[in-house]
Amino acid sequence: MTKAGIGEFLREQRRTAQLSLRQLADLAGVSNPYLSQIERGLRKPSAEVLQQIAKALRISSEALYVRAGLLDEPSGDHSVEDAVLADPGLDEQQKRALLDVYASFRAANAARRGTEKEG
Repeated sequence: MTKAGIGEFLREQRRTAQLSLRQLADLAGVSNPYLSQIERGLRKPSAEVLQQIAKALRISSEALYVRAGLLDEPSGDHSVEDAVLADPGLDEQQKRALLDVYASFRAANAARRGTEKEG
């Protein structure tokens, strides 16, 4: 993936999260100009910087590593959580709501399976 690819992806994610460049830079602990250069494809961020940005955006750092070309696309199963967190079409509130519903369904099914085994 090209440098511009990761920058464009980060910009999409930042806008979806409704964060300004300055807000994301503060949350990620990087300088505003540096983050701007990453978004414009002028700088290639390190794995550590990508991890900080991923944490600030509440998305999978693995997804950013793949976008930046630091990791190969995983061939195995993707977790539902990672897919929801990486979806640029959802805002933070929608992502959290989906993950809460998903977790409640999983917990209910686990509880039901536990009850079935006891009976």
